[in-house]
Amino acid sequence: MNVRVNRRPGAGVPVAPAILLGLVVLVLSRCSAGTVPRKEGARGPAAAVPAGGVLLRGAGATFPSMLYEKWFSVYHSVHPNQVIAYAPVGSGEGVRRFVGQHVDAEERVDFGASDAAMRDDEIAAVREGAILVPVTAGSVALAYNLPDLPANLRLSRQAYVGIFTGEIRNWSDPRIAKTNPGVKLPNLTIATVVRQDGSGTTFAFTKHLDAISDSWRTRYGAATLVNWPGNSMRASGNEGVAARIKASLGSVGYVGSEFARRAGLRAALLENQAGKFVAPSEHSASEAFAQAELPENMRLYVPDPAAANAYPVVTLTWILLYRNYPDSPTSQALHELFRWCLTDGQQYASELGYAPLPPNIVQRSLAALDALR
Repeated sequence: MNVRVNRRPGAGVPVAPAILLGLVVLVLSRCSAGTVPRKEGARGPAAAVPAGGVLLRGAGATFPSMLYEKWFSVYHSVHPNQVIAYAPVGSGEGVRRFVGQHVDAEERVDFGASDAAMRDDEIAAVREGAILVPVTAGSVALAYNLPDLPANLRLSRQAYVGIFTGEIRNWSDPRIAKTNPGVKLPNLTIATVVRQDGSGTTFAFTKHLDAISDSWRTRYGAATLVNWPGNSMRASGNEGVAARIKASLGSVGYVGSEFARRAGLRAALLENQAGKFVAPSEHSASEAFAQAELPENMRLYVPDPAAANAYPVVTLTWILLYRNYPDSPTSQALHELFRWCLTDGQQYASELGYAPLPPNIVQRSLAALDALR
């Protein structure tokens, strides 16, 4: 793959605020890298770059897209010569574009983003070499639409595994009622809402189910794309799942907690390994990663956190960078951008519902950035 040289010395066109974010909020993704047809129509916007400036194009995960939007906006306001165009098209599509095989010229990227760290075979397919850099973390919420419920729903491990394996089909099931004493649960069919595209959010949720349920592990395992049991409703992207839940009485679905919050959805308190029922938040996600150590390959998963106050379904999210770039301005600009995201930019995570990275992971991520050439 020939990575685009993004320097455009003669382009002296002012940067429009709507363009500099480059966030194409298209949730049409259909991909798990290299295995599903490419997304049509999900191109990054035509960005205007000032004379001597640098355009950085990225694509991938929807889970961190609200934080990326904030980061790239704030960063551009201080570095007006650097324009970042990011298309939140799903982790699977982000990996496909980053790997770069059979990718249209308009889809080529300078960085990818995924909530599922790249596999060895995907990394091996990147001729320029690949660097995985964790940049933030967050919770995967089980958001639900039961407007008449007077209290926050509490779901045991048995209950939410049963819901998503299709074994629990009605909200009045005794296995749900057991952990919600005094709550009148409706005699209503449960409709699950799941991702139809290759998704790191799906990977994080199924990685957790794989860790706690023999039944799930035997039948499905952890994956970015799952043939869900029953008559699940399918949607693309975290935003699409949140919208489908909001429109469907009796539904429950897995979605980035920040998207649930923005959509005004209630999220269930889930039973963690310590037996506590915990709400998704930046604090309970931080608890899950507080003592974690990144391995050499940077692929850290905490599928069932042991900390007493940890939320049980959490994930890191990774920026994908090439080890070798064809021009120095692009490499330098990416290094400076993501160094800022890992340092000053971490302050914006909590206000949007994400978890700032613990210092030990920040230091490892910063060291990984130094391998850019």
